[in-house]
Amino acid sequence: MRVRTSLITLSATAVLLASAATATATAATQPLSAPHITNHFQLAASQQPENITVDRTGAAYLTFSFARQIVRVTPGSRPHVLATLPAPAKANTPNLGKAFVGGIARADDGTLYVTYATGTADLTGVWVVRPGGRPHRIAALPADGLPNGLALDQHTNRLYVTDSVHGVIYRLPACGGKATVWAKGTQLEPTTFAGANGLKLHNGSVWATNLDRGTVLRIPVTAKGTAGKIQVRATGMPSIDDFAFTGHGDTLLAARDDNQVDLVRPDGTHTTVLTPADGLQTPTSIAVHGSKVYVPSAAYMTGKDPNLLTARLGR
Repeated sequence: MRVRTSLITLSATAVLLASAATATATAATQPLSAPHITNHFQLAASQQPENITVDRTGAAYLTFSFARQIVRVTPGSRPHVLATLPAPAKANTPNLGKAFVGGIARADDGTLYVTYATGTADLTGVWVVRPGGRPHRIAALPADGLPNGLALDQHTNRLYVTDSVHGVIYRLPACGGKATVWAKGTQLEPTTFAGANGLKLHNGSVWATNLDRGTVLRIPVTAKGTAGKIQVRATGMPSIDDFAFTGHGDTLLAARDDNQVDLVRPDGTHTTVLTPADGLQTPTSIAVHGSKVYVPSAAYMTGKDPNLLTARLGR
């Protein structure tokens, strides 16, 4: 999630530097191949995909951040709106000013969970949409925060949420209830705009990114369920957003808001594998389904062509 350019005009110098940084990258580097855009969305309708999850059939579920929508998408189809979250009387969302739907997680029974930030106490928190049901809030979160990334542990029936402003990770029952701070520390905190951002559960640990610090973090879950020591697993990735594991140990793919996707290896080294040449327009998140990689682009920084790109993942 990096949407400050919806509110703050980038200088011409910054744009030129960002273009120069990505111009030398090689498009579609292994292990990715055959990238192509499967769906184009309407910027005028605020169809800007922020986060993604995929079901067993390969259908994608997206949050449209500023449209306040949760949608289902299949390749080449128009988005099918599953729910629209209620608009606040007056949004006062930190850093953004307007209502923002962020992370999404899906249970095996089709239940969808999302984070919602409005800057108001009546709406900010975690929301749920059950198949055929209406969206409703199951947990309140601080109105002066920015709930963002979301992950579901179906074994313990708990949800984990990053707060990009407060720089913490919350945990709460998936059935609803009080959210408590599960992890905190300097590594999760922002330096200028947004700290803890993307979030995944993987091999007994909670993994997160810090957008401002350009880092990938691993936090072991102890036998008691508490947070272990925060470990920095990768650095040097400015504007890193959400990510997904490839299925090869701790190797992951990370979306970067400076218009690239990086392959991050277990030793912390990383290589650019997708660039604007492949169609990226401020990529925000990643999903991996078998040998298929999904990359939604929200066009926050570019202001054109929000889309969904897919690529083949080599094994």
